[in-house]
Amino acid sequence: MDVAVSVNGVPIRLTGERWTHVVENHEELAGRMEDVLAAIRDPAWVIRGHGGSLVAYASSGRGKFLAVVYRELRADDGFVITAFVSHKPRKHPKVWP
Repeated sequence: MDVAVSVNGVPIRLTGERWTHVVENHEELAGRMEDVLAAIRDPAWVIRGHGGSLVAYASSGRGKFLAVVYRELRADDGFVITAFVSHKPRKHPKVWP
């Protein structure tokens, strides 16, 4: 299990099970675990997702963005739901910065 601290100061867990889910569904992210964790730690922006989740976006080169969907359960715990590469980031209002 790996952990990255979100912009809200919450440790976000990336478990082996979740990482397997990510790479099985988005094989372009295989070998890019550190990029996923970095997007949580230092995103370009964060928006609200569905059901209380947050989505951190980071540039992934040439008009692409790495989107990491995660949930903050408490001030001291959260977890990654999924991650994917997007060409069109969602236009929801930003919650950070």
